Amino acid sequence: MTKLKSILFTVLGTMITGFGIGVFLTPNKIVGGGVSGLSTLLYHTLSVPPGVSFLIINLVFLLIGFKILGKEFTLKTLLGASLLSLFVQLFSYIPFYTENVMLATIFGGVLYGVGIGLGFVAGASTGGTDILGRLIQHKFPTVPIGRLLLLVDGVIILTSLLIFRNLELSLYGVIALCISSVTIDFVIGRFNISRIAFIITDKGEEISRYLVTTSPRGVTLIDAVGAYTGEAKKMLFCALKEGESEVFQRKILELDPTAFIVFSESQRIKGNGFYLYK
Repeated sequence: MTKLKSILFTVLGTMITGFGIGVFLTPNKIVGGGVSGLSTLLYHTLSVPPGVSFLIINLVFLLIGFKILGKEFTLKTLLGASLLSLFVQLFSYIPFYTENVMLATIFGGVLYGVGIGLGFVAGASTGGTDILGRLIQHKFPTVPIGRLLLLVDGVIILTSLLIFRNLELSLYGVIALCISSVTIDFVIGRFNISRIAFIITDKGEEISRYLVTTSPRGVTLIDAVGAYTGEAKKMLFCALKEGESEVFQRKILELDPTAFIVFSESQRIKGNGFYLYK
């Protein structure tokens, strides 16, 4: 991913996340864990502006863990956290769209997940309990960070139950947390999806030369034999980005209209020309 694209994804991701928090989650007292949950608690108990508390909490975490987390991670996180704090505060001035807590939970959770997912794809970090999880993992390296984050989020949701004394709101918080987690995985997964092409043809060398010189993808040429006819064939193997398959197919059929082409979906490809988003 280019630097400009990474910046655009970071800005777009933090904007979407800020919209979900500021318009749906915070106004409806939905605490789904993380720093957004803490800022919601502070907003409804001490009237602290959500964007301000979001930034302060992240700065405290960063100052505590600067030596452990390193300069590069700290700077990236500071940028993402600052942008998210800005958008959370800006969108908090918008009258919230719905007082239906279930709708707010669903839309808030989805928007939060989409935004955070885009941020992960861009290689950015918005801080939050991710920092706290890394700090705890530094102290207890054998404990998986996923479990640590789940534990932290659980404590925050339990705190919301003690403060708001409303079990339904806490359960909505759990739902929002689940929705956002699934959405984050979905967004990252979509960016990792690629296509694998298998082509059986009599013009293997000609097609492979043409593809190599006219596309950014490499081709592996494999000797093959038709089981029914016994005829010698060539099989081409190629990994493609999801949007390249149509052009790829058209190029092949221009050279060999009788070529047999099979496309399959790949969940992750790591190698030259491909990046695995996490």
